[in-house]
Amino acid sequence: MDDNLKEHLSKLELRERIVELALDSFATHGIKSITMDEIATTLGISKRTLYEVFPDKETLLLECLKKAQSEGAAYVKEVCETTSNVLEVLLKIYQRTIEKYHSTNKKFYEDMKKYPKVYESLVKRHDENYEEKKAFFNLGVQQGLFRDDINFTIVNMLMHEQFAVLMNTDIFKEYSFVDVYESIMFTHLRGISTEKGASKLDEFIQTYRKEHQVKD
Repeated sequence: MDDNLKEHLSKLELRERIVELALDSFATHGIKSITMDEIATTLGISKRTLYEVFPDKETLLLECLKKAQSEGAAYVKEVCETTSNVLEVLLKIYQRTIEKYHSTNKKFYEDMKKYPKVYESLVKRHDENYEEKKAFFNLGVQQGLFRDDINFTIVNMLMHEQFAVLMNTDIFKEYSFVDVYESIMFTHLRGISTEKGASKLDEFIQTYRKEHQVKD
């Protein structure tokens, strides 16, 4: 193997190791609680080497976010390939999301708003997925799961703005992110569902909460 190729692969592997460790550490302890020095020490590399790959924590955090989004997109694709029922897809995605929230320190979300580039990236990702989401909900209407008198453009915009506003409040100091997320999502889904869709949603909620109580 060419030496330049070896060096390139080595750098890629190091980059992946850094991102994997940082993402896990940030999610477990919060972003502010983890220093670049601690990441370098845990990986057994010098601080200089770490900064050669990622010049600052925000750049590293952005890469962590991209990794999480990429994994999420791969999961959505997998779910869509195994079921054509829109509500079932949404609920499986919801279950994965809520399980991620359960295993993530709420400081992570509180700290996130202190990094403007990261927040900007989240907004950009939302805008990129806009038409795809709209088509997805319209398919739910065709399947008789969602009401046909809903303007999903407005609904999705309101959902996005609601989360954006909440991220800039102190609500997460009083309530867990999971509780807030559940309240918003269940209210949202019930509001757009037909009787058929609401019935399936309630079945999911009952099953999920029973399973979660057993795990707790």
